Amino acid sequence: MRCKMNRTSAGYVVPSIMRRTILGILAFLSLVSGSGLGAPLTLYVAPKGDDQWSGRLAQAARDGKDGPLATLPAALQIARTRRASSPGDSVTILLRGGTYELQAPLLITEEDSGADSAHPLLISAYSKETPVISGGRRILGWKESKARPGLWETEVPGVREGKWYFHQLFINGQRKQRARTPNEGFFHIDGDSPHENPAQLHFHAGDIKPEWARDGDVEAIALLAWSDIRMQIRAVDSTTNIATLSGKPQESNREKDARYYIENAPDALDQPGEWYLDRHSGVLTYWPQKGETIAQAEAVAPYLTNLVNIRGDLGLKKPVHDVIMRGITFAFTDWTLGSQGYADPQAAVELRGDLFAEGATNCAIEDCVLTHLAHYAIELGLGCQRDRVIGNEIADLGAGGVRMGGPGIPESPFLACSENMVTDNVIHHLGRVFAPGVGILLMQSDHATLAHNNIYDLYYTAISAGWTWGYGKTACDHNVIEFNHLHDIGQSNLSDMGAVYTLGIQPGTVVRNNLIHDVNSYTYGGWGLYTDEGSTGIVLENNLVYRTKSAGFHQHYGRENVLRNNIFAFGKESQLMRTRTEDHTSFIFTNNIVYFDTGTLLASNWSQDRYFMDGNLYFDARPGASEAMKFAGADLEEWRKRGHDMHSIIADPLFHSAQTLDFNLLPGSPAFKLGFKPLDLKTVGPRPKNERPYL
Repeated sequence: MRCKMNRTSAGYVVPSIMRRTILGILAFLSLVSGSGLGAPLTLYVAPKGDDQWSGRLAQAARDGKDGPLATLPAALQIARTRRASSPGDSVTILLRGGTYELQAPLLITEEDSGADSAHPLLISAYSKETPVISGGRRILGWKESKARPGLWETEVPGVREGKWYFHQLFINGQRKQRARTPNEGFFHIDGDSPHENPAQLHFHAGDIKPEWARDGDVEAIALLAWSDIRMQIRAVDSTTNIATLSGKPQESNREKDARYYIENAPDALDQPGEWYLDRHSGVLTYWPQKGETIAQAEAVAPYLTNLVNIRGDLGLKKPVHDVIMRGITFAFTDWTLGSQGYADPQAAVELRGDLFAEGATNCAIEDCVLTHLAHYAIELGLGCQRDRVIGNEIADLGAGGVRMGGPGIPESPFLACSENMVTDNVIHHLGRVFAPGVGILLMQSDHATLAHNNIYDLYYTAISAGWTWGYGKTACDHNVIEFNHLHDIGQSNLSDMGAVYTLGIQPGTVVRNNLIHDVNSYTYGGWGLYTDEGSTGIVLENNLVYRTKSAGFHQHYGRENVLRNNIFAFGKESQLMRTRTEDHTSFIFTNNIVYFDTGTLLASNWSQDRYFMDGNLYFDARPGASEAMKFAGADLEEWRKRGHDMHSIIADPLFHSAQTLDFNLLPGSPAFKLGFKPLDLKTVGPRPKNERPYL
């Protein structure tokens, strides 16, 4: 047998088979010695483990002298020690199924970083088991109330002593309503919403009771346009019908005859599914719903206000890097209310992430469940770069899903929130405490990819991009928002919202191939694509938008945004809106299809003609309506004299079946002659795991 010969750097010739053997021995010795080539360390954690054990076994040894660890902090400490001596080693921490009640939020620092992307710190579920990292506590000791037969009671340890007071309760995994009145619908403020300091809420006679001011825990929650306030009732004057609240609203918190409700009043505990916690006695009372029994009830109240903090050293510019959390359920956090209450400026921006990261690079949260949380589920803050939020279910939240960046422009490249991915997530049932929570809130953040998410059942905007009002300096640019399914948005709770909402100058930002439908505001502003407050340089293309309350597209004001090859259908009040006139081109609207059977084509302000529209197809499906179609009061000939839609047509686009929401075009569609390209939305929403190219 002939061996191929290889020449070494010293000039000696070594047979290749011998060379491979030598290299294999050297590699083995390197791994054994922990020389930095990635010797693996696997640690196991189990609810019935012991932090005195080694953590090297997945289950307890027969002699009971070794086995898995009991807590994640203990596993992290062992991993830190290993990494300190062998920085190239990869570390995996596997969590067995069961619940891990945190005593304090989990802290991950630069010391916990992986070696590199090939040798990360991986914190993962073991096999197909379901570990739950919980910030809650089990509520035990239920008995039937003697004072109110049929209701359940228990005294919660620590409440009467002032050590614990919670605002949320979950029975058998379901969020329960803190005592509320009215049970359905709302009270209405009498006239203008309050703006004094403290706020003076004018109520209709009998809606607010004087005794609600005694304990200081009864709250008034008002929905005001796109925001809300939540404040304690401090005083009630039944002569003037004025309730003094605990704080000052934001200047933007304005709405006439606004809706509000009362929460946490003892006498509001008046229907099944409601609960009340008496701060003074420590007694928790719950009115069970049909089918719930004391014996089978698993009650959990949140104890912590956040679960995980991933914190790099911003001052020394040392990020946490290469940490992955995978397959874990994160659940149960609480919210608090300061002595002056809460007033939201927009998008519940004052609320942070219950999984919080700053100074984190190349980190990931993958295939996790985040549920029963109080604030935003995940926050990628200052210094978060090339991080990934992929394949998670994010549901039943007090506020929003994912927030990225901060309100201020980063002071250095290290502090930038950049190149992060939020893809293939299911984000739903948001705003359960703070209604303005957003599905994905992208503030001063650049080069982000927000793709293939399914966002639904929330009371405000699904995706919000930008945090600079007007034409000022911004760090929000070159973001891609694509292939998302955004639906059942607003649900007539708040106003002034969009499925995709933008503001500020955003060069390079693209909104494309999204499926958007069922956007409904309370009063004005249920829009599909909403370019607000100086939105500039954004391309919005290949989107399908239908069943919106106010319009499929609305531009408040901005410069040279491009809308092309979109379908806008079935706007209830109108199809397209423009508000503010400016001395530059507002937007370019070409090769779009607009199809409707209610409302008007154009609404609001279309004066001054500083916009470009051409090559579009318009059709009003009502009998005879297309022949009389008006463009902001003008017929097509008059409209063209103003320089618009010179090559556009009014014609049936020949959808397969618009009434059943099949907007594919038949072969003979006149839209093809205008250059319209068929929309390909087959991959909208989360993809199977093996089809995610970003991993």
